[in-house]
Amino acid sequence: MQTTIKGLKHWSLSLLGSAGLVLTPLASAIADEEIRYSGYYENATFVRDSVGLSKFRNTMQLNAERKIGEFGLFSNVSWNAVLRGSYDGVYDLNKNEYGRNAGGPVMLENIGGGNSVPHGGGLKLPNTFDVANNPNEGMVVLGEHLHNTDGGVAFGVPVRPCDVDSRGCIKGYLDKDTDDLRYSEFNDRLDFIRELYVDFDYGLDNGHILSTRLGKQQVVWGRTDLFRVLDVINPVDFSRNNIYDELQDIRIPMWILKTDYRMGPGEIFDDLNLSFVWNFDRFRPHDIGQCGSPNNILDAACFFRGMNNLWENGGTVSNFAGGVLATDFGPGQIGIRKAHMPAWSLSNGQFGIKLEGVYGDIGFSLNALTYRSQLPSLRGGVPGQNGFTGEVAAWPSLIAFDIHFPRVNLIGGSLDYYAQGIDTVFRMEVAHTEGEEFANTLQSRLYSESDVTRFVVGADKNIFLPFLNRKRAFLFSGQLFGQKIHEHQVKDGPAGKVGMPDWKHNFIGTLLVKGWWMNDRLSPQILAAHDFKAEATAIAPSIEWLVNDRLKITGGANIKVGRGAREFDDCRSCNPWDPFTAAFSGHPAGQSLGLGGYEPLGRFRAGPIGMAQKEDELQLTVRYSF
Repeated sequence: MQTTIKGLKHWSLSLLGSAGLVLTPLASAIADEEIRYSGYYENATFVRDSVGLSKFRNTMQLNAERKIGEFGLFSNVSWNAVLRGSYDGVYDLNKNEYGRNAGGPVMLENIGGGNSVPHGGGLKLPNTFDVANNPNEGMVVLGEHLHNTDGGVAFGVPVRPCDVDSRGCIKGYLDKDTDDLRYSEFNDRLDFIRELYVDFDYGLDNGHILSTRLGKQQVVWGRTDLFRVLDVINPVDFSRNNIYDELQDIRIPMWILKTDYRMGPGEIFDDLNLSFVWNFDRFRPHDIGQCGSPNNILDAACFFRGMNNLWENGGTVSNFAGGVLATDFGPGQIGIRKAHMPAWSLSNGQFGIKLEGVYGDIGFSLNALTYRSQLPSLRGGVPGQNGFTGEVAAWPSLIAFDIHFPRVNLIGGSLDYYAQGIDTVFRMEVAHTEGEEFANTLQSRLYSESDVTRFVVGADKNIFLPFLNRKRAFLFSGQLFGQKIHEHQVKDGPAGKVGMPDWKHNFIGTLLVKGWWMNDRLSPQILAAHDFKAEATAIAPSIEWLVNDRLKITGGANIKVGRGAREFDDCRSCNPWDPFTAAFSGHPAGQSLGLGGYEPLGRFRAGPIGMAQKEDELQLTVRYSF
């Protein structure tokens, strides 16, 4: 199968990246009057402030379905397939920012010994690194697109694709080569298959029905938009357009068995259904982007890549020793060692159950799921080398980590209600999880576990604004997302706050206003999202024009305003090596003072909107459907 995928890649490449053309023979092969097929071609061109071209993605999607009907013991048998291929030309057209020429030499702040030093020019420990193995080229300074180092920690991060520069590419995770970035769907997980499943029903003697869907699919549990509270069965591809694309376009389909026990109406409920979900696919985390790609949520992938480079090759960290001197660390002393990707087994899958029903004007669900966290957790306690003595041990509070994806258990529910008197739909979701892990500089392994409660409440209402349009109402849709970390730990240290950088309580509000003109062919809208704790706002105005039944043009922008970068304890003062501690810090080993900067933990307080303050874009999308 790998040979086939590589063949598809090279075929696409030879056609100048029109990945959709790979699907053309398939379209011809299924040209059968019993099979219904459709699709589209789309070009998305984005231009980012101070960067230039940030996306030139060409997408072709083909949808096919066939209804078979009766088949042996089963009824309503059908199959469905959705194939999608894309080519993002930004890696060829703007290679100085995102391709093989990205990055360059870097200078790192050194407030205790002059303004700055080049990578490799910091204070040398007895066990240091060789610049020949980690040269000062093809890098950026961590977080520099958002803020100055300003007395905090930072280091050089390689940004070129992993086939050009393998430094910091974590094996099995965040290790994409140039073609993986250009042709994101063509990989060993067969992501060009967006959907491929069969549906069938089995009638029971009591009149109830077992309705089953088996294959690669998206399972949608949520009732609200934008926020993933219950809708966590499929991971999400944030590399496509950060948090701003529709979930249906960025969910990563998985091989899943879903069976609904349809009980229908009864004495109490107007409808009742019990759903079982088994995700038996090999574990898949969120795609958070890769450092050196345009969309890199929270800038986390750059932090991970830079930290892995420090572990594998050593490097220079700004303002580290004593909080003021740039310091050269050797390999295996600090950083990220590796990612533990959960092995595939039947017992290591994800299992969920949902009871869903309707009672009058109320729709509801009760949900339970056990799954692997789709976001990475950094666990300390990794054996590292003492930069002074060369001794290797699992030092408490050492800034050395492995990446894990812990098991999480979720219970929750949802509700929607149509209030006829005010013609408004209200929606709500709530979920409580156990097993999630968070960075915590109060703990010796620099992380801790906590239960988390999340909720979303929303309302949709059509309102006439006659001074704008006398014939068509506007859609107003608002949502409020909330999160509480129950075992939250934070306290004041001598130099600032110490503990969990994530907020104990946080809220994000969204508002969508959408209108229609020209017989619904012209539709402007504005979507705004505000992160209350981060004090950051994203505003996305757009206009959609249906030129005809096949051609749609959408122009818009994505603008961020707000405070931007936030500071938090960066754990420089956690350093556990006694000689190092005595020489530079003068405090007990493993004690964090709250000495803080923007990097690396401030990103969790800034959130995905705050960490994207410098990513304002103009966007144009053209789609032709067939």
